[in-house]
Amino acid sequence: MSNKPEFSGEDLAGKATIIRDKQTKKAAFVTDLTGPFELYSGETVEEIDFSAPLLKGEGLGIYELDVPAATRSYFQLNAKEGKAILAEQHLPMTGGYNFRDLGGYRSKNGKYVKWGKIFRSDEMGTLTPEDLTYLESIPIRTVVDFRSQSEIDAQPDLLPQSAGRVQLSISPGNLTAGQAMTEYTPEEMEGFMIEMNRLFVTDSVCLEQYRTFFRLLQSGEDAPLMFHCSAGKDRTGMAAALILFSLDVDEDTVIQDYLLSNIYLAEKYARNIEEHPQFRPMFEVRESYLKAGIDQIIADHGSVKNFLETVLDVDTDLMKSLYLY
Repeated sequence: MSNKPEFSGEDLAGKATIIRDKQTKKAAFVTDLTGPFELYSGETVEEIDFSAPLLKGEGLGIYELDVPAATRSYFQLNAKEGKAILAEQHLPMTGGYNFRDLGGYRSKNGKYVKWGKIFRSDEMGTLTPEDLTYLESIPIRTVVDFRSQSEIDAQPDLLPQSAGRVQLSISPGNLTAGQAMTEYTPEEMEGFMIEMNRLFVTDSVCLEQYRTFFRLLQSGEDAPLMFHCSAGKDRTGMAAALILFSLDVDEDTVIQDYLLSNIYLAEKYARNIEEHPQFRPMFEVRESYLKAGIDQIIADHGSVKNFLETVLDVDTDLMKSLYLY
């Protein structure tokens, strides 16, 4: 068995995952693996302890993990099918919904996005003290806020003590704009969401904010970094997609990450949708929304890579060196 953190063999995404309870933050290992496996843990990837496995097992199941609930852990899985570094993708925020680690995705060249470096989330104004302690254990160093000033005034961020905040307001994604859309049909609302995603990649203010955002990611000093808006699905969704594209993750995977917001935000917006069903397109993400932005990029610049490098000043080789295993 390996005595170092690594990925090898089969891509185990979907076959082996770490989950944590939103309220208790207790961890569990969920697996569809058929053969024997060993799981090792540590406070960081570099500090995973290979002296003895945290868990040994065989076959599918859900296994509780004896790791601290208040802080984050990372895991090395060694199995017959392959080896993988693991952590929970969906962060256990009692006061939040759409908090996610972008780690674990496989790039087209067979490398994997690093865990614990880049995080996406919805608004941070309702986090509990335990949530903030958990984020501090990562430790989150920079929080980028894409919300407008009016959104920020209505609900200021609560930050872990480890983090500083950078405001990069992008106004087309402001959900409060829905207050002026009471006469919109669902079809018109869907059209609005599609047009908004085109604006993200054409509007000069949006481009400048995303350009600054990537400058932070490439500095080498601002990660672990968390970025967010109000729902963590539109402005944040486009940012996450652009990050994954910069790391050479395939489009299908990028879209699947984007669509996960529908799962994690279902509880948050269930009442809004029930009371105002015509606004459903605004409280959801749909493949057509993100694809509108991607298609606009390709029409204007030939490829997403060309857009990233020539418009957003992204050094894709540097991004890969910083954020891929």
